Amino acid sequence: QLLKAELAEREVRSIAYQTKTARLPAYKDLTGFDFSAAEVNEVMVRQLHGGDFIDRAENVVLIGGPGTGKTHVATALAVQAIEHHRKKARFWSTVDLVNALE
Repeated sequence: QLLKAELAEREVRSIAYQTKTARLPAYKDLTGFDFSAAEVNEVMVRQLHGGDFIDRAENVVLIGGPGTGKTHVATALAVQAIEHHRKKARFWSTVDLVNALE
């Protein structure tokens, strides 16, 4: 039981570390997202939420005007990847990404 407790503690610390290094603006998931109020393809977002794009080494780029739910969806996808698929994620705003690439 001590070994199981140690493994569980390591898992919790790993998720916390990966969440911190992802630089998410806030913790969000899809349960709090109102698809009826946003012009977002719910089927596609839920498919991305499954994480298959990660195994195919594909990126997700969300494009739209202010208030369309891009940040919420991106954060929810990153949280899902970290917590349920044990993958690394990194959140970038367009401005931060352009500055980093310069």
